[in-house]
Amino acid sequence: MTTAREVMHHGCECLRMNENLTAAARRMAELDVGAMPVCGEDGRLKGIITDRDIVVKAIARGRNPSEVQAGDLIHGEVWSVDANSDVEDVLHQMAEHHIRRLPVMEREELVGIISQADLAAKLPQDKVGELVEAISGTPH
Repeated sequence: MTTAREVMHHGCECLRMNENLTAAARRMAELDVGAMPVCGEDGRLKGIITDRDIVVKAIARGRNPSEVQAGDLIHGEVWSVDANSDVEDVLHQMAEHHIRRLPVMEREELVGIISQADLAAKLPQDKVGELVEAISGTPH
């Protein structure tokens, strides 16, 4: 059995809810990532924003990224998986909810994130192909 912990990207950093999008984009660039989790003052996961969110939901709408907070882009339910979950559960959640990144939790603490690239590097090609097919073309 392969677990979420075995395929996740470790060392995940959180953006703060009140961090502006200019700072968020700068951190994404520094870390060379396309998405980052957003956590509240309590350190709990509130959502994920992507570089695409910053462009489509802020810049393309004429909003000044230095005046928009990361928390302003958080909407809907946050899906996550336990670090000890089987990778089949990971694939199921990502396909069912049409998401490309899945936070990994341990005792209600964010310990990592799983992306399609993480899965592509560590799983058989047929499994990855099924996942990509299941979520492709979705706006998430």
